[in-house]
Amino acid sequence: MNMGKWSVRRFLKRIGIGAGLTVGIVLWMLYCLTKDGYVVLGGLVLTGIFFAWGMVFLIYFQQKLVEFTDSLCQTLDGMMSGSPSLQVDYEAETLLARISYRLERLYHVMQENRNKVEKEKAKLQSLVSDISHQTKTPIANLKMLNDTLLNRAVPEEKQREFLQAAGSQLNKLDFLIQAMVKTSRLETGVIALEKKMAPIADTLAAAMNGVLAGIEQKQLLLFVDCPEDIAVVHDSRWTAEALFNLLDNAVKYTPSGGSIYVTVQEWEMYVKISVADTGRGIPEGAQAAIFKRFYREESVHDIDGIGIGLYLAREIVTMQGGYIKVVSEPGNGAVFSVFLPIE
Repeated sequence: MNMGKWSVRRFLKRIGIGAGLTVGIVLWMLYCLTKDGYVVLGGLVLTGIFFAWGMVFLIYFQQKLVEFTDSLCQTLDGMMSGSPSLQVDYEAETLLARISYRLERLYHVMQENRNKVEKEKAKLQSLVSDISHQTKTPIANLKMLNDTLLNRAVPEEKQREFLQAAGSQLNKLDFLIQAMVKTSRLETGVIALEKKMAPIADTLAAAMNGVLAGIEQKQLLLFVDCPEDIAVVHDSRWTAEALFNLLDNAVKYTPSGGSIYVTVQEWEMYVKISVADTGRGIPEGAQAAIFKRFYREESVHDIDGIGIGLYLAREIVTMQGGYIKVVSEPGNGAVFSVFLPIE
Protein backbone atom coordinates (compact mmCIF):
# COMPACT_ATOMS: atom_id res chain seq x y z
CA MET A 1 0.00 0.00 0.00
CA ASN A 2 1.58 3.26 -1.21
CA MET A 3 0.57 5.84 1.42
CA GLY A 4 2.77 8.51 -0.20
CA LYS A 5 0.13 9.11 -2.88
CA TRP A 6 -2.75 9.62 -0.43
CA SER A 7 -4.25 13.07 0.01
CA VAL A 8 -4.38 14.62 3.49
CA ARG A 9 -8.20 14.28 3.60
CA ARG A 10 -8.05 10.60 2.67
CA PHE A 11 -5.31 9.98 5.24
CA LEU A 12 -7.31 11.65 8.03
CA LYS A 13 -10.40 9.69 7.02
CA ARG A 14 -8.51 6.39 7.26
CA ILE A 15 -7.03 7.47 10.62
CA GLY A 16 -10.52 8.31 11.91
CA ILE A 17 -11.91 4.95 10.81
CA GLY A 18 -8.97 3.12 12.35
CA ALA A 19 -9.27 5.05 15.62
CA GLY A 20 -13.03 4.36 15.76
CA LEU A 21 -12.56 0.64 15.23
CA THR A 22 -9.81 0.56 17.86
CA VAL A 23 -12.02 2.34 20.41
CA GLY A 24 -14.91 0.00 19.63
CA ILE A 25 -12.77 -3.08 20.16
CA VAL A 26 -11.33 -1.71 23.43
CA LEU A 27 -14.81 -0.82 24.79
CA TRP A 28 -16.17 -4.23 23.84
CA MET A 29 -13.25 -5.90 25.64
CA LEU A 30 -13.88 -3.73 28.71
CA TYR A 31 -17.54 -4.67 28.71
CA CYS A 32 -16.68 -8.34 28.38
CA LEU A 33 -14.33 -8.11 31.36
CA THR A 34 -16.43 -5.91 33.66
CA LYS A 35 -20.02 -6.47 32.50
CA ASP A 36 -20.55 -2.87 33.60
CA GLY A 37 -22.32 -0.47 31.19
CA TYR A 38 -21.07 2.60 33.10
CA VAL A 39 -17.48 1.72 32.30
CA VAL A 40 -18.38 1.53 28.62
CA LEU A 41 -20.27 4.82 28.87
CA GLY A 42 -17.31 6.49 30.59
CA GLY A 43 -15.02 5.17 27.86
CA LEU A 44 -17.31 6.64 25.21
CA VAL A 45 -17.30 10.01 26.96
CA LEU A 46 -13.52 10.03 27.23
CA THR A 47 -13.23 8.98 23.61
CA GLY A 48 -15.56 11.81 22.57
CA ILE A 49 -13.50 14.30 24.54
CA PHE A 50 -10.30 13.08 22.92
CA PHE A 51 -11.90 13.28 19.50
CA ALA A 52 -13.12 16.82 20.24
CA TRP A 53 -9.62 17.96 21.25
CA GLY A 54 -8.24 16.20 18.18
CA MET A 55 -10.65 18.16 15.98
CA VAL A 56 -9.59 21.41 17.69
CA PHE A 57 -5.96 20.55 17.02
CA LEU A 58 -6.65 19.66 13.39
CA ILE A 59 -8.60 22.88 12.83
CA TYR A 60 -5.80 24.94 14.42
CA PHE A 61 -3.14 23.10 12.43
CA GLN A 62 -5.14 23.54 9.22
CA GLN A 63 -5.46 27.26 9.90
CA LYS A 64 -1.72 27.64 10.50
CA LEU A 65 -1.00 25.59 7.39
CA VAL A 66 -3.29 27.80 5.32
CA GLU A 67 -1.58 30.93 6.70
CA PHE A 68 1.84 29.50 5.92
CA THR A 69 0.72 28.47 2.44
CA ASP A 70 -0.65 31.95 1.75
CA SER A 71 2.57 33.53 3.04
CA LEU A 72 4.65 31.14 0.96
CA CYS A 73 2.63 31.96 -2.17
CA GLN A 74 3.03 35.70 -1.52
CA THR A 75 6.77 35.22 -1.04
CA LEU A 76 7.09 33.23 -4.26
CA ASP A 77 5.00 35.83 -6.10
CA GLY A 78 7.30 38.55 -4.74
CA MET A 79 10.36 36.59 -5.83
CA MET A 80 8.97 36.20 -9.36
CA SER A 81 8.00 39.86 -9.61
CA GLY A 82 11.32 41.12 -8.22
CA SER A 83 9.96 42.62 -5.00
CA PRO A 84 12.73 44.54 -3.18
CA SER A 85 12.10 42.87 0.20
CA LEU A 86 10.27 40.03 1.90
CA GLN A 87 8.36 40.02 5.21
CA VAL A 88 9.57 37.33 7.61
CA ASP A 89 8.57 36.94 11.27
CA TYR A 90 11.95 36.35 12.94
CA GLU A 91 10.37 36.19 16.42
CA ALA A 92 8.39 33.04 15.72
CA GLU A 93 10.54 30.04 16.74
CA THR A 94 8.62 27.56 14.63
CA LEU A 95 9.38 25.20 11.81
CA LEU A 96 7.45 27.45 9.42
CA ALA A 97 9.48 30.49 10.50
CA ARG A 98 12.73 28.60 9.87
CA ILE A 99 11.51 27.65 6.43
CA SER A 100 10.59 31.28 5.75
CA TYR A 101 14.00 32.45 6.93
CA ARG A 102 15.81 30.08 4.57
CA LEU A 103 13.46 31.06 1.78
CA GLU A 104 14.39 34.71 2.34
CA ARG A 105 18.10 33.83 2.16
CA LEU A 106 17.44 32.05 -1.13
CA TYR A 107 15.56 35.11 -2.35
CA HIS A 108 18.47 37.44 -1.55
CA VAL A 109 20.87 35.15 -3.40
CA MET A 110 18.53 35.20 -6.39
CA GLN A 111 18.30 38.99 -6.18
CA GLU A 112 22.08 39.33 -6.15
CA ASN A 113 22.35 37.05 -9.17
CA ARG A 114 19.62 39.00 -10.93
CA ASN A 115 21.34 42.32 -10.22
CA LYS A 116 24.63 40.90 -11.44
CA VAL A 117 23.01 39.74 -14.67
CA GLU A 118 21.38 43.15 -15.12
CA LYS A 119 24.71 44.93 -14.62
CA GLU A 120 26.45 42.63 -17.09
CA LYS A 121 23.60 43.17 -19.55
CA ALA A 122 23.90 46.95 -19.16
CA LYS A 123 27.67 46.74 -19.69
CA LEU A 124 27.15 44.66 -22.82
CA GLN A 125 24.57 47.10 -24.19
CA SER A 126 26.90 50.02 -23.46
CA LEU A 127 29.78 48.20 -25.14
CA VAL A 128 27.72 47.43 -28.26
CA SER A 129 26.52 51.03 -28.40
CA ASP A 130 30.07 52.35 -28.08
CA ILE A 131 31.36 50.02 -30.80
CA SER A 132 28.53 51.05 -33.12
CA HIS A 133 29.19 54.74 -32.52
CA GLN A 134 32.97 54.53 -32.91
CA THR A 135 32.95 52.37 -36.06
CA LYS A 136 30.32 54.46 -37.83
CA THR A 137 32.68 57.19 -39.06
CA PRO A 138 35.53 55.02 -40.46
CA ILE A 139 33.06 52.65 -42.12
CA ALA A 140 31.24 55.59 -43.74
CA ASN A 141 34.58 56.98 -44.96
CA LEU A 142 35.57 53.60 -46.41
CA LYS A 143 32.24 53.31 -48.24
CA MET A 144 32.64 56.78 -49.68
CA LEU A 145 36.18 56.07 -50.91
CA ASN A 146 35.12 52.73 -52.35
CA ASP A 147 32.13 54.24 -54.20
CA THR A 148 34.31 57.01 -55.61
CA LEU A 149 36.91 54.58 -56.94
CA LEU A 150 34.24 52.31 -58.47
CA ASN A 151 31.95 54.89 -60.05
CA ARG A 152 34.23 57.74 -61.11
CA ALA A 153 37.26 58.11 -63.30
CA VAL A 154 40.00 58.99 -60.83
CA PRO A 155 43.57 59.86 -61.90
CA GLU A 156 46.24 57.43 -60.77
CA GLU A 157 47.78 59.93 -58.37
CA LYS A 158 44.39 60.57 -56.78
CA GLN A 159 43.74 56.84 -56.54
CA ARG A 160 46.91 56.48 -54.49
CA GLU A 161 45.71 59.22 -52.11
CA PHE A 162 42.33 57.49 -51.77
CA LEU A 163 43.99 54.14 -51.06
CA GLN A 164 46.23 55.72 -48.43
CA ALA A 165 43.17 57.29 -46.82
CA ALA A 166 41.40 53.92 -46.90
CA GLY A 167 44.44 52.29 -45.29
CA SER A 168 44.38 54.90 -42.54
CA GLN A 169 40.70 54.19 -41.86
CA LEU A 170 41.37 50.43 -41.82
CA ASN A 171 44.19 50.93 -39.32
CA LYS A 172 41.84 52.96 -37.14
CA LEU A 173 39.20 50.22 -37.31
CA ASP A 174 41.80 47.56 -36.48
CA PHE A 175 43.09 49.55 -33.50
CA LEU A 176 39.54 50.21 -32.30
CA ILE A 177 38.52 46.55 -32.51
CA GLN A 178 41.69 45.37 -30.74
CA ALA A 179 41.15 47.91 -27.97
CA MET A 180 37.49 46.94 -27.59
CA VAL A 181 38.37 43.24 -27.48
CA LYS A 182 40.85 43.86 -24.68
CA THR A 183 38.35 46.00 -22.78
CA SER A 184 35.45 43.57 -23.16
CA ARG A 185 37.60 40.63 -22.05
CA LEU A 186 38.62 42.45 -18.91
CA GLU A 187 35.10 43.71 -18.10
CA THR A 188 33.40 40.34 -18.62
CA GLY A 189 36.05 38.37 -16.77
CA VAL A 190 37.01 36.28 -19.80
CA ILE A 191 40.65 37.00 -18.99
CA ALA A 192 41.78 36.74 -15.37
CA LEU A 193 44.90 38.62 -14.38
CA GLU A 194 47.75 36.34 -13.34
CA LYS A 195 49.66 38.26 -10.69
CA LYS A 196 53.08 37.19 -9.49
CA MET A 197 56.18 38.81 -8.05
CA ALA A 198 58.31 40.20 -10.88
CA PRO A 199 60.71 43.12 -11.47
CA ILE A 200 58.85 46.24 -12.57
CA ALA A 201 61.80 47.21 -14.79
CA ASP A 202 61.07 44.32 -17.19
CA THR A 203 57.40 45.31 -17.43
CA LEU A 204 58.30 48.95 -18.04
CA ALA A 205 60.80 47.96 -20.74
CA ALA A 206 58.12 45.95 -22.54
CA ALA A 207 55.79 48.98 -22.45
CA MET A 208 58.46 51.39 -23.72
CA ASN A 209 59.30 49.20 -26.72
CA GLY A 210 55.94 50.15 -28.21
CA VAL A 211 56.60 53.90 -28.18
CA LEU A 212 60.26 54.12 -29.18
CA ALA A 213 59.39 54.66 -32.85
CA GLY A 214 57.07 57.58 -31.98
CA ILE A 215 59.71 59.09 -29.70
CA GLU A 216 62.29 58.87 -32.49
CA GLN A 217 59.90 60.32 -35.06
CA LYS A 218 59.05 63.35 -32.94
CA GLN A 219 62.63 63.69 -31.63
CA LEU A 220 61.54 63.60 -28.01
CA LEU A 221 63.90 63.31 -25.08
CA LEU A 222 63.22 60.30 -22.85
CA PHE A 223 64.51 60.12 -19.25
CA VAL A 224 64.04 56.90 -17.28
CA ASP A 225 64.81 56.35 -13.59
CA CYS A 226 63.90 52.78 -12.64
CA PRO A 227 65.95 50.77 -10.11
CA GLU A 228 66.32 47.21 -11.33
CA ASP A 229 65.81 45.65 -7.89
CA ILE A 230 62.23 46.90 -7.39
CA ALA A 231 59.76 44.02 -7.65
CA VAL A 232 55.99 44.00 -7.20
CA VAL A 233 53.16 41.46 -7.43
CA HIS A 234 51.47 42.18 -10.77
CA ASP A 235 50.43 40.78 -14.13
CA SER A 236 53.38 41.85 -16.25
CA ARG A 237 51.60 41.53 -19.61
CA TRP A 238 48.52 43.58 -18.75
CA THR A 239 50.45 46.06 -16.62
CA ALA A 240 52.73 46.65 -19.61
CA GLU A 241 49.58 47.33 -21.64
CA ALA A 242 48.45 49.94 -19.09
CA LEU A 243 51.88 51.62 -18.99
CA PHE A 244 52.06 51.58 -22.78
CA ASN A 245 48.78 53.51 -22.97
CA LEU A 246 50.15 56.16 -20.60
CA LEU A 247 53.41 56.42 -22.55
CA ASP A 248 51.56 56.49 -25.86
CA ASN A 249 49.45 59.41 -24.66
CA ALA A 250 52.58 61.23 -23.51
CA VAL A 251 54.13 60.79 -26.96
CA LYS A 252 50.94 61.91 -28.75
CA TYR A 253 50.38 65.07 -26.74
CA THR A 254 54.00 66.20 -26.36
CA PRO A 255 55.16 68.50 -29.19
CA SER A 256 58.29 67.69 -31.20
CA GLY A 257 61.47 68.34 -29.23
CA GLY A 258 59.70 67.91 -25.88
CA SER A 259 60.60 65.60 -23.02
CA ILE A 260 59.11 62.56 -21.26
CA TYR A 261 60.20 61.52 -17.77
CA VAL A 262 59.55 58.01 -16.39
CA THR A 263 60.34 57.37 -12.72
CA VAL A 264 59.77 54.38 -10.46
CA GLN A 265 59.79 54.70 -6.66
CA GLU A 266 59.26 52.07 -3.97
CA TRP A 267 57.04 53.22 -1.14
CA GLU A 268 56.07 51.37 2.04
CA MET A 269 52.95 49.72 0.59
CA TYR A 270 52.98 50.72 -3.09
CA VAL A 271 55.30 51.02 -6.04
CA LYS A 272 54.79 54.35 -7.81
CA ILE A 273 55.35 54.57 -11.57
CA SER A 274 55.13 58.11 -12.95
CA VAL A 275 54.96 59.21 -16.58
CA ALA A 276 55.47 62.98 -16.97
CA ASP A 277 55.47 64.98 -20.20
CA THR A 278 55.91 68.54 -21.37
CA GLY A 279 52.75 68.55 -23.47
CA ARG A 280 49.73 70.83 -23.55
CA GLY A 281 48.37 69.70 -20.19
CA ILE A 282 44.83 68.86 -19.07
CA PRO A 283 42.31 71.33 -17.62
CA GLU A 284 41.27 70.56 -14.05
CA GLY A 285 37.62 70.21 -15.06
CA ALA A 286 38.46 67.42 -17.51
CA GLN A 287 40.81 65.40 -15.31
CA ALA A 288 38.04 63.17 -13.96
CA ALA A 289 36.41 62.66 -17.36
CA ILE A 290 39.54 61.57 -19.25
CA PHE A 291 39.28 58.07 -17.75
CA LYS A 292 35.82 57.53 -19.24
CA ARG A 293 35.55 55.21 -22.21
CA PHE A 294 35.83 57.07 -25.55
CA TYR A 295 36.12 60.48 -23.89
CA ARG A 296 38.21 63.03 -25.79
CA GLU A 297 38.54 66.76 -25.28
CA GLU A 298 37.42 69.03 -28.08
CA SER A 299 40.88 70.61 -28.23
CA VAL A 300 42.65 67.32 -29.12
CA HIS A 301 40.42 66.04 -31.93
CA ASP A 302 43.20 66.88 -34.40
CA ILE A 303 45.37 64.16 -32.80
CA ASP A 304 44.83 60.47 -33.64
CA GLY A 305 43.10 58.50 -30.91
CA ILE A 306 39.77 57.05 -29.83
CA GLY A 307 39.80 57.84 -26.11
CA ILE A 308 40.07 54.32 -24.71
CA GLY A 309 43.71 54.11 -23.59
CA LEU A 310 43.29 55.78 -20.20
CA TYR A 311 40.07 53.88 -19.54
CA LEU A 312 41.78 50.57 -20.26
CA ALA A 313 44.82 51.55 -18.15
CA ARG A 314 42.65 52.42 -15.15
CA GLU A 315 40.69 49.14 -15.46
CA ILE A 316 43.90 47.09 -15.52
CA VAL A 317 45.45 48.89 -12.55
CA THR A 318 42.22 48.83 -10.50
CA MET A 319 41.78 45.10 -11.02
CA GLN A 320 45.19 44.62 -9.42
CA GLY A 321 44.25 46.62 -6.32
CA GLY A 322 46.00 49.81 -7.43
CA TYR A 323 44.96 53.23 -8.68
CA ILE A 324 46.00 56.00 -11.09
CA LYS A 325 46.46 59.67 -10.18
CA VAL A 326 46.86 62.60 -12.58
CA VAL A 327 48.35 66.03 -11.86
CA SER A 328 48.26 68.60 -14.63
CA GLU A 329 47.46 72.13 -15.69
CA PRO A 330 47.15 73.63 -19.18
CA GLY A 331 50.50 74.53 -20.73
CA ASN A 332 52.60 72.68 -18.13
CA GLY A 333 52.27 69.07 -19.21
CA ALA A 334 50.80 66.18 -17.22
CA VAL A 335 52.00 63.58 -14.73
CA PHE A 336 50.21 60.23 -14.60
CA SER A 337 51.16 58.11 -11.58
CA VAL A 338 50.35 54.41 -11.24
CA PHE A 339 50.30 52.97 -7.72
CA LEU A 340 50.57 49.16 -7.50
CA PRO A 341 50.42 47.36 -4.13
CA ILE A 342 53.69 45.61 -3.37
CA GLU A 343 51.98 42.40 -2.21
